[in-house]
Amino acid sequence: MLLGLSLSAFTLVHVLISLIAIGTGLVWLAAAWNGRRVPVWNAVFLITTIATSVTGFLFPATGFTPAQAFGLISLVVLALAVWALWRGAPRTYGIAAAVALYLNCFVLVVQAFQKIALLNALAPTGSEPPFAIVQAVVLAGFILAGIRLFRRGATPPGLGR
Repeated sequence: MLLGLSLSAFTLVHVLISLIAIGTGLVWLAAAWNGRRVPVWNAVFLITTIATSVTGFLFPATGFTPAQAFGLISLVVLALAVWALWRGAPRTYGIAAAVALYLNCFVLVVQAFQKIALLNALAPTGSEPPFAIVQAVVLAGFILAGIRLFRRGATPPGLGR
């Protein structure tokens, strides 16, 4: 039992929070890419991304795992994003938020290749070329987005100073 939920129910809640974080993050990223501000979508993205990182630490584990290391990196990046948002540092915010979203998408790709039979057949161990190609494309997209956000700035109004 985790927070009064069975492990499977808690996993479902964690996955739903993660999918909301990714969906709202992609809406924020598309808006920021086009120079638009979407403060509500951005707030939901930040809150759910923090929640997915925090809930990841509640799963049973023996010792410190790679997933926990990933979650810790995500929380550090998110702390930087929240700080930059509060301080009105649009370039720092844009990069930190994009990195946080990328980390969620990285995990989404990993999980997709582990859980979806068709993808798992293409890369059962996660070290095969199809997996590497998809991760490289996702990374390239986020690098491009990060460059654009850095040049433009990405602080939504109403969330920070």
